[in-house]
Amino acid sequence: MGVKLGILGLGTVGTGTVQLLQDAVGRHPLLQEIEIYRVGVRSLDKPREVQLPSAVITTDLESIVNDPEVDILVEVMGGLEPARSLILQAIKNGKHVVTANKAAIARFGAEIFTAANEAGVYVMLEAAVGGGIPVIQPLKQALSVNRIHTVTGIVNGTTNYILTRMQTEGSDFSDVLADAQRLGYAEADPTADVDGLDAGDKIAILASLAFDGRIKLEDVYCEGIRQVSQTDIAYAEKLGYVIKLLAIANNQANDTSKLSVRVHPTFVPKAHPLASINGVYNAILVEGEPIGQVMFFGPGAGAGATASAVTSDILSLVAALKSNTTAPNPLLSCRHEEYSQIAPISELLTRFYARFLTKDQAGVIGQLGTCFGNHGVSIESIVQTGFQGELAEIVVVTHDVREGEFRQALAEIKSLSAIDSIPSILRVL
Repeated sequence: MGVKLGILGLGTVGTGTVQLLQDAVGRHPLLQEIEIYRVGVRSLDKPREVQLPSAVITTDLESIVNDPEVDILVEVMGGLEPARSLILQAIKNGKHVVTANKAAIARFGAEIFTAANEAGVYVMLEAAVGGGIPVIQPLKQALSVNRIHTVTGIVNGTTNYILTRMQTEGSDFSDVLADAQRLGYAEADPTADVDGLDAGDKIAILASLAFDGRIKLEDVYCEGIRQVSQTDIAYAEKLGYVIKLLAIANNQANDTSKLSVRVHPTFVPKAHPLASINGVYNAILVEGEPIGQVMFFGPGAGAGATASAVTSDILSLVAALKSNTTAPNPLLSCRHEEYSQIAPISELLTRFYARFLTKDQAGVIGQLGTCFGNHGVSIESIVQTGFQGELAEIVVVTHDVREGEFRQALAEIKSLSAIDSIPSILRVL
């Protein structure tokens, strides 16, 4: 008996998935038992890169989720609504779901997974994070025997592409962004990417799997790359770092009952495995006990890569349907129901890089040192690097410090008459 798919969406990912399923020779033999039964689209007249019988394609999406013949619903339309409602309706109708929709999962995951557990169906989301990189399944299965303590990822290709070009060409953020939009790497409205929101959705999903607890998206701290300047990239280079937009989830060093979950541009030491991940590529570094470090690397977007992830989830569900047991497979289902405690960013323990523009007068470095000392901030290096016009430029790198104390020190420093401005503050890995 063939397994019948209902697919919602025939854009880049939907088209890639249909192409892969129509070209099953040389791939896993189970793929040949899948029937593309119904495909939901916005417009019937749009030219398509795939050939499907006209009876298969419809604009009536609800008819697909309510069709008793459909075994697996594949949601690759994106957006929050109607995607959320259609997923929930499919679950209510006893259908398994495969989705690539990180925004819907990050926001409505609790509702979706609770419904799925009650209905005894699976919701698979490999394609929601890291494009074609298999990272969701390893976190749920192969790595789940480890005590994970940190997940660190470059999970947004657009920002990684922009920072890589700023680093290699010496270009400014706005110039590279305009170029990335022209090439199709960045959206016309790049907010979700460049302000770190897309990476925030993804680290919320990864953290929930790695640390076995639901994550409230509003607790995830997000800071984007708009403020990263060419000057900072040049200093990073001099100091032996590169700047990357990192998504990080880890146990608090002093309070393992709380997680730190955050997205921000970061000074990454050149010897670190993530420092060499460039262009539109993604990588996720998982650290745990007893395994140590494991890194997943690959294309973070694109029709083929994302279709690979979607179809691997379909394959897992076909295998589950074939094995025909009534009890759910605990490695495929969602097992966490409690919310994780997320520490506020002020409690984060990290190193900082800060750049100050000051009036050129004696004793400024001493004043900076005193203010930092007053708030328990230990300084690794402090150097006057040159001049910008009439202002002296001073760069400070700290040792590990609690973020709240560092911010208090900065507030005191801002009140000094010798300080003109603090153009950049970045965290250091």
